[in-house]
Amino acid sequence: MLGGLAAASVLIGGGTWLVYGSPLLRAEHVTVRGNHNLSDDQIIRSAHVPLGGALLSVDTGKVRSRLLKALPRLSAVTVERSWPHTVRLEVTERTPSAVLRSGSHYTEVDRDGVRFATVDRAPAGVPLVQLTDPRADSIRQFGTKRLLRAAIAVSADLPESLRGHATAIQVVSYDGITVELTGGRDVMWGSSEQGARKAAVLTALMKAQPDATHYDVSAPSAPAASGS
Repeated sequence: MLGGLAAASVLIGGGTWLVYGSPLLRAEHVTVRGNHNLSDDQIIRSAHVPLGGALLSVDTGKVRSRLLKALPRLSAVTVERSWPHTVRLEVTERTPSAVLRSGSHYTEVDRDGVRFATVDRAPAGVPLVQLTDPRADSIRQFGTKRLLRAAIAVSADLPESLRGHATAIQVVSYDGITVELTGGRDVMWGSSEQGARKAAVLTALMKAQPDATHYDVSAPSAPAASGS
């Protein structure tokens, strides 16, 4: 019996050494998947994965937290150990629904209203949000932040067929939001409420009136189209 216990102790000790002390299972490589704008090097440097030690000792939760804190462009991160030597980083980048002008730069904002990147040039196919008059009564009443959130919600609710065709979102008031499209067209959206319904109504309206230049879905139960 004592011999069996001794053998078990040897096996446990050997297993522990194999996992934590052996060079056969050390963290030596980091790979990245899912990135489009951020480079592999940017992500790997921000992850600070400790290399050279036991792969099992890599704290995947801390690596994930470091990445999300250091790189706001990332909306999700998965960190996995891949035996015997690799740490895999699977990332998801935020997609801009709108941009805001910040002096000579542009701030990218996702559909949840998260401002995640400042760039020198507005990305193609992403509408610019504009408050027509910061001194207007409606803007003072509702506040700039609330109106910007409403405009971003409108951008996120646009029909898939119009993604890439919206050039600007003009905000006159809370219920006076207009989407400017390519080809000299525009859509009076109204408020950001009933976004999904307005998108469906607009899709049907544009199919029925393809030559119109002005569409109004501010009251989705009574849409209108005009101009040609």
